[in-house]
Amino acid sequence: MLRQYRMFAAYNRWANAQVYAAAAELSDPEFRSDRGAFFGSLHRTLNHLLVADRIWMKRFTGTGEAPTSLDAVLFEAFDALVAARKAEDERIIAWTGTLDETSLAANFTYSPVSQPILMTQPLWTALSHLFNHQTHHRGQCHMTLTALGKPSLGLDLIYFLRSEGREWM
Repeated sequence: MLRQYRMFAAYNRWANAQVYAAAAELSDPEFRSDRGAFFGSLHRTLNHLLVADRIWMKRFTGTGEAPTSLDAVLFEAFDALVAARKAEDERIIAWTGTLDETSLAANFTYSPVSQPILMTQPLWTALSHLFNHQTHHRGQCHMTLTALGKPSLGLDLIYFLRSEGREWM
């Protein structure tokens, strides 16, 4: 299971780089236009992904910033958002490198932003959610880009494995 999570962390960095490269080609009005995604624009969706990652990583590690709102806009400027995304992806990769099977199987307790209650579940299930959540919203980023008339992105895990992710096969 550890190898799988480390692969997902590497894939996550790769897929985010694909989305951000496509976003860099947009005009600012395109980047900020509401195209019907859950958070509206690509700008707000990419901010949400960073917000959620920071919340989960604070829960997992006990360190770092943890926004208190899921729709917070952490960065207005695209360049600052890019830098923060790269740093968070590296943080996720480094942290998954510290895990062992015992820590993955251990119970993990946290309080959701949306509900002030305590939740307890095995760490591996919460980590699975982190990566699944990213895939979900990257799909919305893809939809936003295509709604703007931009080329479709190949974000499937298999594309990563056939290119930069060969070490995981």
